[in-house]
Amino acid sequence: MTVTAFFEQHQFFLRFMYGLLYFSFGLSVFLHSRHHSRLILAKSLPWLGWFGVLTAVYEWGKIYIPFYIQFRDQENLFIFYLLHQLIFALSLTFLFQFGIELLRPFDVRFRFVRLVPTFIFSLWLFGPYIVGFSLIPDINDWVSFTSGTAARFICIPASVVAVSGLIHQQRRQIKPMKLPKIDAMTRWAAGALAAYGFFGGIFGASSFLNLGLVFTFDSFYKFVGLPPHLFLSIAGIILLFSFTRILEIFDIETDVMIRNIEEMQVVANERERMARDLHDGALQQVYASGLMAQSLKRHVNSENHEDVDRLVNAINQAITQLRGYLPQQKSDVTKVDLVGAILPKIEETRQYIQVKTHWDTQTLPLLSLDQARHLTAFLNEAISNTIRHSKATEMEISVQYRDNLLIIEIRDFGEGISPAAEQGYGLRNMRERARLLGAELNIESNRGEGTMVRLELSVPEETK
Repeated sequence: MTVTAFFEQHQFFLRFMYGLLYFSFGLSVFLHSRHHSRLILAKSLPWLGWFGVLTAVYEWGKIYIPFYIQFRDQENLFIFYLLHQLIFALSLTFLFQFGIELLRPFDVRFRFVRLVPTFIFSLWLFGPYIVGFSLIPDINDWVSFTSGTAARFICIPASVVAVSGLIHQQRRQIKPMKLPKIDAMTRWAAGALAAYGFFGGIFGASSFLNLGLVFTFDSFYKFVGLPPHLFLSIAGIILLFSFTRILEIFDIETDVMIRNIEEMQVVANERERMARDLHDGALQQVYASGLMAQSLKRHVNSENHEDVDRLVNAINQAITQLRGYLPQQKSDVTKVDLVGAILPKIEETRQYIQVKTHWDTQTLPLLSLDQARHLTAFLNEAISNTIRHSKATEMEISVQYRDNLLIIEIRDFGEGISPAAEQGYGLRNMRERARLLGAELNIESNRGEGTMVRLELSVPEETK
């Protein structure tokens, strides 16, 4: 038995296994989704899950419809064809939307990009699907036409965008986590999606209009002797395996969060112990020294009273400083307006350099006390670096919020940072603040053209 004959004889079984493969892939993505994750990949996964499930339903429809034709009345057959083709186009549209979501964040001017998959699907729906159905009398010709157009005008761009989005997130969020195995699996997944677009899009169904399409399912089958679905199945196996490994990143992220919480608890306990020891030990000793100094004043000559007063004042200042290290009563405030927190520093900065600010206070989210503290310290460090090193006379500070990302940009128009310059304490401190926040920090500088510092912090929905 030849390979071609084998595939033809077992095509229904192979289609069932092909559908089962993509159904397992989609179900696995759904089950491992994480809504609380800071990764953009996590928020985009439901689109990919629907792609896998609907792809499976479409392939199983190719098994069910022939059996329906044999054993049932064919009067209502066109309803199944209508649903079948609609499911195919929807599955590709979900893949398209998955890729678009991975390319976030978009500039305000390009927010319409998120609607591109819906727009292309609408064109296909009102063109080949609805108008084509009214103009093409034979249902098989209509199925061939709608499948061919969906494969080439939805599947191909969807795969290109999905691959681009996955590579974008791999470089932007996954690679900085320094997880080489997951990083490699992400590239494998991107390759599998590229293969899906190649074999499922370029070698799609042929059209009865005969528009000169050389790359079709039939031509590939005749030339290679193997159906494109075999390669699509291989791509599905790689997708299932690679995404199973990629989704482990959420467990790793959760472990890191738990470890950070435990470390913060240990630090808080240690600070509490130190404060208690300070209050019960050193501070009491200083109090006693102050009382002894005041008592000493009564036993010294009048010409030495001024010296004793200075000693008492110095001790009182030491007591005030020591009390400053003790934890104060906790505030009832849990959320902070970032602009209100940084405005005093900006007003102070205007004494030394011209500062232009850009923000929309109506869209900015409220932040936790810890986030506001780190961001304020980060901004202080960036402003200090500008004043001390850039020799700039003007700087711009921008605070924006879009697509759950808080974006802070500090730009100066000074000398810039020399590539040969060593990284000082200021830059290290800024990078450490960004790491503690779980934010992404980018610093762009050209000699003689100034410096631009950009911090991107994911702010979950519940904190807005």
